[in-house]
Amino acid sequence: MKPWIFLIIAAAFEVGWVIGLRSFSFSRPLLAVAIMASYVLSFVFLEKAVQGIPLGIAYSIWTGIGVVGAFAFAAVFHDEKPTSLQAMFAAIVLIGLVGLYATTRTPDKQNAAVESAVSRTENDVG
Repeated sequence: MKPWIFLIIAAAFEVGWVIGLRSFSFSRPLLAVAIMASYVLSFVFLEKAVQGIPLGIAYSIWTGIGVVGAFAFAAVFHDEKPTSLQAMFAAIVLIGLVGLYATTRTPDKQNAAVESAVSRTENDVG
């Protein structure tokens, strides 16, 4: 489960630095450092995530969360009102992300499935 947690953290930092771009300025050094730190931390946690999640899946989910997160943040906090068609396509991206997660086999998911099967078998026998 740790790789998936690392991926969610990486995606959160991804959204953070993308959102920060709107107010980025080297004349505000503290903000600039925070944005750059978010960018770096996004990659650090993505690197940890790909140790247990296939690269293509991890990258797709990371960027997808970044896309939908930035889209949602802009809609809520920056008065960028999406059309219903845009909202529908963002929802389709989310559905795709859930589908990628649900169909990805990782060692931690396989271990959980085996433990569940063993537990059911023990309950049936006992």
